[in-house]
Amino acid sequence: MLLDLQATIIYGPIQSRRIGSSLGINLLPVNEKVCSFDCLYCQYGWTDYSRVKTASFPEPAKVSEALRTALGNLPVMPRYITFSGNGEPTLHPDFGEIVDEVIRIRDECAPGSGTAILSNSSTVSRPEIREALSKLDLRIMKLDAGHPDTFKGYSRPAPGISIEEITRGLAALDGVTIQSLFTKGKGGNFSEPNLTEWIARLKKISPLTVQIYTLDRGYPSGTIERLTPEELEQIRSRLEKEGISARAF
Repeated sequence: MLLDLQATIIYGPIQSRRIGSSLGINLLPVNEKVCSFDCLYCQYGWTDYSRVKTASFPEPAKVSEALRTALGNLPVMPRYITFSGNGEPTLHPDFGEIVDEVIRIRDECAPGSGTAILSNSSTVSRPEIREALSKLDLRIMKLDAGHPDTFKGYSRPAPGISIEEITRGLAALDGVTIQSLFTKGKGGNFSEPNLTEWIARLKKISPLTVQIYTLDRGYPSGTIERLTPEELEQIRSRLEKEGISARAF
């Protein structure tokens, strides 16, 4: 069963299996998915690319007001204040401005909390996006594929997005954490050609660590299947042999 889209700018806190207590910031329209990928496994379902150009993004002032209000009502501050939500947060036209304002509010209202992002990495080739990302405490960036054909069939990016540009952009971003969701089946990415090229790209990127996981929620495609814990461990062990820090979830 697919998840309902976020109906507000601020949601949570939720307990994330990867980062702990997280207060989410949704920079996308409420109740509408706006993304630059159409991943086979997306918990929110398929992407309508026509919505990217016509989407109504929340104004920076409304994001600031919503965050300040939410933090003021929390009895315990979250471990992270996290950009995530109904798609790709860096698509917001004022992403850099909002990052600066969120950090300022965090410093005032929740100085013990970190700032984080869950991103699909599709805009990381843009210098202004990398500059904004570099200000966050935790950058969890997606890289599910190594082979270009797998990238096109699994992540199903919007036109003009290439895995080569993503790899170069991630390599230019310091202190990045890579997240990779693996599945098997006809549409999956758990194949030797893809794994080999994926590891080669990780070596170019030099991430702090890699988070590998598999299906845990609903998804729209009928061509993918969940990996077993043993198969995830195979990937993790292979990364460690290559000198790449990794954790399986």
